[in-house]
Amino acid sequence: MTDKYYSLKFIDYHFDPALQEGLDAMRFENTTPIQEQAIPIILNQQDLIAVAQTGTGKTAAFLLPVLNKLATAHNPHTDTLIIVPTRELALQIDQAVQGFAYFTGASSLAIYGGGDGMSFENEKRALTQGANIIIATPGRLMSHLNMGYVKFNQIKHFIIDEADKMLDMGFVDDIAKIAGYLPKQKQTLLFSATMPPAMRKLGEKLLVNPAQISIAISKPAAGVTQTAYMVYNAQKNELIKHILSLKEHQSVLIFSSTKQNVKTLNRELQHARLKAKAIHSDLEQAEREEVLREFRARKIQIIVATDILSRGIDIEDISLVINYDVPNDAEDYIHRIGRTARASSTGEAITFINDLDQYKFHKIETLIGKPIDKLNVPEKLGESPVYDPNKKVKTGFKKRPYTKGAPNRR
Repeated sequence: MTDKYYSLKFIDYHFDPALQEGLDAMRFENTTPIQEQAIPIILNQQDLIAVAQTGTGKTAAFLLPVLNKLATAHNPHTDTLIIVPTRELALQIDQAVQGFAYFTGASSLAIYGGGDGMSFENEKRALTQGANIIIATPGRLMSHLNMGYVKFNQIKHFIIDEADKMLDMGFVDDIAKIAGYLPKQKQTLLFSATMPPAMRKLGEKLLVNPAQISIAISKPAAGVTQTAYMVYNAQKNELIKHILSLKEHQSVLIFSSTKQNVKTLNRELQHARLKAKAIHSDLEQAEREEVLREFRARKIQIIVATDILSRGIDIEDISLVINYDVPNDAEDYIHRIGRTARASSTGEAITFINDLDQYKFHKIETLIGKPIDKLNVPEKLGESPVYDPNKKVKTGFKKRPYTKGAPNRR
């Protein structure tokens, strides 16, 4: 593992002039560590397992070598298949392709569920007539593959991004099935923020003598200032409004584990005349994309979201991330706060800890290797809990004998 920052410039790779022109237009100059280490390996046609957290520049690390080959080979067929866990990440990577490849003529398409019949037909056309790069969620791609018209016999690069997230979402079997439709002779790249044992087993099946890179495993970006508040649930909404009143933030992401909390908090923020909107599973994909467009354009200041956005969103200059509750998985904390302090910028992350969440937060501190400052709520909000991760907390549920047909109290 290394956290050394390298100083190579993209121009040092001598990319095809059309690709370099796109990089120049986007003002991409210096590489990040994952880019400097991964790009030569990928250009050398070697399989790769890369462990790198959100915000380290891994998308460019795998796209640029692929686009460089496409710029020189001019392959009319589908050359590259990228599998991702969410629609948001598929769209993010597709947008990155469009930017980098603007002068190369390379084509791409994001394939994901939730669209209408017209979307499915457009996807079918791209899969049969050939888009150079396909970025797809596993379930949607399997729907096309099961119909028998998809031809992936020209695939040269198979890229699996956010592999650990797909493991969490139960997509591992689908990934293995998708791999069965691809040529045996290809380059396979696996990118993940963490590398649990089940993912390593999948890598052993899909990759051949891979190189391995680990960059800043399970560590928040250095530019993130992390604090936490000890709170009772009833204090959370007022505390958020208090925090937002202390300092003006251009862009704020607030993550909650429940859809109901997202809806309630969003209503209260709007009632307080703050420019806020919510993203949750009840919204159609087009509605989610519109919220993100308004957020990028600074038409709204705050997004209140369920964990659907903890990965797969690429928005620059997010100044504040608030965890309305502690993530169930310590690794998810890294992904949530990874929305701020991208690359060399700075940002702030605040987490609310109630009595039930103290042990979970202790696991986060263990993971990142240091304690996070705990703050008390303002006096006007009343007393707050005392931080004690070893404290046994009563859940309020009593054990009852099982009765067939009885409702599930939880």
